Amino acid sequence: MARLLSVNVGLPREISWQGKTVGTAIWKAPVQGPRQVRRLNVDGDGQGDLEGHGGEHRAVLVYQTDSYRFWRDELRRTDLVYGQFGENFTVEGLPDREVCIGDRYRIGSALFEVTQPRVTCYRVGIRMNEPQMAALLVARGRPGFYLRVLEEGQVEAGDGISQVGAGPERMTVCEINSLLYLPGRSRVEVERALRIPALSSGWRESFQALLAQKEHGGTTGTVLAPAGFLRLRVSQKIRESSNVMSLVLEPVDGSRLAAALPGQFVVVRLQLVPGAPTLMRSYSLSGEPSERGYRISVKRGPHGVMGAYIHENVRIGDVLDVSSPRGNFTLRPNNGPVVLVSAGVGITPVLAMLHALAAEASQREIWWIHGARDGKEHPFAQETQRLLNGLPHSHRHIRYSAPAPEERLGIDFDARGRVNLALLGELVVPRNGDFYICGPSAFMSDMTAGLAAQGIAAGNIHAEFFGPGSSKTPGIASSSHTTPHLPPGPPGAGPVVSFARSGLSVNWGSTYHSLLELAEACDIPTRWSCRTGVCHACETGIVAGTVAYRPDPIDPAPVGKALICCSHPQADLVLDL
Repeated sequence: MARLLSVNVGLPREISWQGKTVGTAIWKAPVQGPRQVRRLNVDGDGQGDLEGHGGEHRAVLVYQTDSYRFWRDELRRTDLVYGQFGENFTVEGLPDREVCIGDRYRIGSALFEVTQPRVTCYRVGIRMNEPQMAALLVARGRPGFYLRVLEEGQVEAGDGISQVGAGPERMTVCEINSLLYLPGRSRVEVERALRIPALSSGWRESFQALLAQKEHGGTTGTVLAPAGFLRLRVSQKIRESSNVMSLVLEPVDGSRLAAALPGQFVVVRLQLVPGAPTLMRSYSLSGEPSERGYRISVKRGPHGVMGAYIHENVRIGDVLDVSSPRGNFTLRPNNGPVVLVSAGVGITPVLAMLHALAAEASQREIWWIHGARDGKEHPFAQETQRLLNGLPHSHRHIRYSAPAPEERLGIDFDARGRVNLALLGELVVPRNGDFYICGPSAFMSDMTAGLAAQGIAAGNIHAEFFGPGSSKTPGIASSSHTTPHLPPGPPGAGPVVSFARSGLSVNWGSTYHSLLELAEACDIPTRWSCRTGVCHACETGIVAGTVAYRPDPIDPAPVGKALICCSHPQADLVLDL
């Protein structure tokens, strides 16, 4: 019979790591006597990063003594103690290769349900003093798993563990983990996973995105792997506001494009001056998803070199290098309410979602909430109103922070001020809706944190950041923003690594032990997830290698194991950073 050997708890603390202050609760210690287990955690326990840990579906982390024995041999360590891997329950039995998602267990007087494998986090590497630990947990198939608390109760070391229910589909923790992180997955297996009601919302969204990417011609060797750069001609150039310009891009050869999912973005690659390094920027697709062409909408900011170039120099007929669509900030198909909230140029991805809803004549309750400075800086005002007029259950609220005297309250805009959390309460926006939020960093942080604090389910809050901002690496204290630059010292002799969102291309050098180290040497904002790559040799998505774990945006794996193309291991790479 399986048995609970140790109950481990720990509260968040701040530690110094690689020159940063990291907030973490990875340090857990065994406790004696009975402990109450509640819906969100064990009494006396806490989480330092609520984006990656905790919540109803990740209330209790389980790790097995069999894995402890494995790591003692693998790492040649004799100092491992219960709680070392950040688990709340150290158990004898319940191996990852046998426990299935949806299985239910009685421990003490509490009832639990298995919801997902552990999302491997870099903090376990800090705790173990082993930088590759997160990648090793995936590679060795020993992640551990999370439990949801179905019935609160007391547990104590020594309690027996009895299985009282079996999950449908009988997919083990190991199988689910491999399905997301390792190559060779099949559509049938992904669909099986999505039929498991107990699967947590985060993993469900990842699998849904994989299916969607496959439907639209993407590869399946890595999470949301993009195709290579396309040659697209500018067929239209349209001014949308005083500072936003749209480009409509169509294939040079008249072929069909992969229809993007509403909310996705593309990377545009330009060489502004002959002989100069290429620049790359990411732009959300703002039009209705189409196989005929893509529309991007570019804001011209005071210091935006590429935005200024597109506004002033790109002409109709020019041919640009554009990636295939990517990103998992996409409209989720269901019948519940949709709340689209944006500020500034953050309007672009949610506008694509509005187009998709209008195209299907959606009967869903739809809320369109947008903030701008004034009418001159309000792009797509007439376009969005036309779309909303065709949706029978739509609501609109527009706020201008500094409206011009001639702009009419109740016609051009609905109220003076900014879009904020209080506004959502005033409008009585449905709490059971899916919230899609996009805008500047401060706006995004306030909205997402506020919604979570009000009890909105994490799986219903979807966000896309625009523009520079403080680090979003969970748990790492913010630092002042520095413009990305070439790393110090002589240039490397290896393949070119291009950081697409930061617009920087750097030759790999032997002094770096990981992609993260190279990114940090260039002051690349590590809030961007290193989850995808493009091989320049064959212009396909990367089909092998370790993919950065979700949702933490740090990849600790050495470059030899991260985002390497099977056919062209020495080819240049483009990373989504």
